[in-house]
Amino acid sequence: GQIPAVLYGGGETVSFSVDPREIKPLIYTPNSYIVDLEIDGKTEKAVLRDVQFHPIREEILHMDFYRVQPGKPVAISIPVRLTGNAEGVKIGAQLDKLPDELVIDVTPLGVGKTIFVGDLNFDGVKFLTPATTAVCAVRVTRASRGADAAAAK
Repeated sequence: GQIPAVLYGGGETVSFSVDPREIKPLIYTPNSYIVDLEIDGKTEKAVLRDVQFHPIREEILHMDFYRVQPGKPVAISIPVRLTGNAEGVKIGAQLDKLPDELVIDVTPLGVGKTIFVGDLNFDGVKFLTPATTAVCAVRVTRASRGADAAAAK
């Protein structure tokens, strides 16, 4: 019932395991944290670097932590939340920011149809992914073929 994990950085690599219930708040959040890991009676400060999930069941297979050492910089992702009303916007300028998400309406998407990256157009966003990459598609299933055949009779 434990999740295998590794702590690396600062020379020594340590393998250990963690209780999945204790690690949930660290995984299912956009926030980044410095955590205290107690391994064999020794406390180590670390940041979560990577999590591997099972491809079908969303269970955690393995975790990688990076040791935080005093005086040594660590690169981590930190979410940004903007507040307030920019002075420049008050006088008519525009505030540009990265979108939190891109919302795509799939309501008109019929059977056998696909939305590609090249079909998307969002102000201020340039896609680096190739235009021919599929974003989503409605595929024919055996059940839908059977329903179509029954409706045609």
